[in-house]
Amino acid sequence: MLSLFKPAAHRPRVPDQSTDPLYRRLRRQLFLGIFFGYAAYYLVRKNFALAMPQLMEQGFSKGDLGIALSGVSLAYGISKFVMGSVSDRSNARLFLPTGLFLAGAVMLFMGLVPWATSGIAIMYVLLFICGWFQGMGWPACGRVMVHWWSHKERGPIVSVWNCAHNVGGGIPPLLAMVGMALFGDWHSKLYLPALAAMAMALVAWLLVRDTPQSCGLPPIEEYKNDFPEHYDGENAERELTTREILLKYVLPSRLLWYIALANVFIYLLRYGILDWSPTYLKEVKHFTLEKSSWSYFLYEYAGIPGTLLCGWMSDKVFNRNRGATGVFFMVLVTIATVVYWLNPAGNPGVDMLCMLVIGFLIYGPVMLIGLHALELAPKKAAGTAAGFTGLFGYLGGSMAASAVIGYTVDFFGWDGGFMVMIGGCVLAVLLLLLTMLSETKQPALTDAAAE
Repeated sequence: MLSLFKPAAHRPRVPDQSTDPLYRRLRRQLFLGIFFGYAAYYLVRKNFALAMPQLMEQGFSKGDLGIALSGVSLAYGISKFVMGSVSDRSNARLFLPTGLFLAGAVMLFMGLVPWATSGIAIMYVLLFICGWFQGMGWPACGRVMVHWWSHKERGPIVSVWNCAHNVGGGIPPLLAMVGMALFGDWHSKLYLPALAAMAMALVAWLLVRDTPQSCGLPPIEEYKNDFPEHYDGENAERELTTREILLKYVLPSRLLWYIALANVFIYLLRYGILDWSPTYLKEVKHFTLEKSSWSYFLYEYAGIPGTLLCGWMSDKVFNRNRGATGVFFMVLVTIATVVYWLNPAGNPGVDMLCMLVIGFLIYGPVMLIGLHALELAPKKAAGTAAGFTGLFGYLGGSMAASAVIGYTVDFFGWDGGFMVMIGGCVLAVLLLLLTMLSETKQPALTDAAAE
């Protein structure tokens, strides 16, 4: 695999007068590629949750479907770490669209072949494979961002790029309504997003490039005159071995461990609400498919302004203290979740408002974890650092959101499920407080990571 995706070769340097216009044009092009390319991954990441109400009508329990859905989280968590390490030594132009196309192909198979949704074990295996291919998305985007945007630019650029989660995540419920209207077939919730994702893989390949040097440009640090502390030119551009990345930059980092553990509980809430809202709103709040789909859509798209606000506040209000910003947003999202849980049936406006507020608040901390991981490692180890936090988020948080909450609701009702999610919020706040205090005591730690 390494030989197939090896980094693009360096090209001869373009003339100095061409450097600035070429850099500007390619950065615009690249951003579109990684934004819409990554958004397309979300077309086939959680669209299975939209089909769960129909699968329950066929006799599957919430717990069983939660187990099937956890296959995506298990595979994605492992893959994001493993493929993150591979991506640090790979060509992002090939890596990103290949994973997207293959993930779409698996979901297309699930939608078109009835056998693929005939049993929990079958669905689990297919969702596991789909999740593994999806692990190729974030690390490739991270590689592009750290190579094409300098250290001081990354806060705003990661905040804007992170909205791709919401752009992609909000489309499947709309496609579900279109598919049901056109075909009257719930399987369209699987195959329509898959076709769209596969088409976007081609678009991503056309737009994305690997490193500036592969396009005949100087490193971003030289172009922007933004050199991290201890930046030493050629050595900083050297591709690192997996051993160096893990033992020197990832595993010894205390702050990276704090945010990775916090990510478990942030993802527990993020996906606990997202995965189960179609079922919860239908069973408890008596929502129609259309109203439930719009709530799902509001949850995702409210995350766009929320993420942008969180990024701005992190830089301007909290002075780049990512932990303090995360605490602020997670306390508010905990309150909104309690209101969503305790609001009695018959008040759909309050439920939809709560979905909007939770979505607005939760994606900021999600973005901060990824941004902080990129800041805590040199650019040649960025994919592995981001994959490390993703490993915890998906193996712990997203899997628990699928399986643990599913079985908790089966045995203890929806009250038990919400208690699990709210307990996770409290633990996330405590871990982010540790991060905040560590950043306050060692404000230069992120710069030192570039050593």
